[in-house]
Amino acid sequence: MKSRSRVLGPRLRVFLEPDFAIGPGKAEILQGIKETGSIAAAGRRMGMSYKRAWNLVDEMNRHFRAPVVEAAKGGRTGGGAELTEFGEEILVRYQRMAALAQEAIADELEKLMDELGDRSA
Repeated sequence: MKSRSRVLGPRLRVFLEPDFAIGPGKAEILQGIKETGSIAAAGRRMGMSYKRAWNLVDEMNRHFRAPVVEAAKGGRTGGGAELTEFGEEILVRYQRMAALAQEAIADELEKLMDELGDRSA
């Protein structure tokens, strides 16, 4: 499993329904599918199983008004997946919101981080 370092700062999770949110994991799986053309490859890049990656995609496809990812079944030629135009829109909107959140708290985050103690002693 690929180890990932933690990202410092905010990680935006937006609840769109009481039991459904879009956050860094779903955005990363969408970005991975966009870049690799594969749910499995996107999941591997994140260090998660195909089943977990598929479940994230399936959850988004079920909750949004239109599919965000279209997948082709495997076989001799292999499968594949791609973001729909709607999926691209969802990814861009989330990325914009995350950037706005980061920008909005940047000064306060810097001040808070300045208050961390020296742990090298």
